[in-house]
Amino acid sequence: MLRPIAEGRADLVLGARKRDLSMPISRRLTNWLSATLASRIGGQRVSDAQTGFRAFTREVAERVQPAGDRYEYEANFLLDALRAGFRVVSVEVPTIYGAHSHFRAWGDTWRMARAFARHAGRIVVGAT
Repeated sequence: MLRPIAEGRADLVLGARKRDLSMPISRRLTNWLSATLASRIGGQRVSDAQTGFRAFTREVAERVQPAGDRYEYEANFLLDALRAGFRVVSVEVPTIYGAHSHFRAWGDTWRMARAFARHAGRIVVGAT
């Protein structure tokens, strides 16, 4: 995950999970939707907007100060970094499903929806 930063190709690296049959259908759907919306907001391809696997430069850490907590914080962090023009690169990471998830279906989905709603204008017209 550090290679794209070390090579000067990225400011923020996302560890992207494969959206295949091993991923539960509900996660596949929300993963696809959030990645599509984040890509539209940021004007660059995001393959997994919900991943918690992230590496970023010191500048990103100092300049991106999102609101929220839990998954809302993670969504806001990514969306704010994209809006600030930071270069985002994804690398595939292996994932094992079946373990207990800390994601609370209704509450965390609502928080993430609010994070994306803050950028509704960019979702409609795209990044400028």
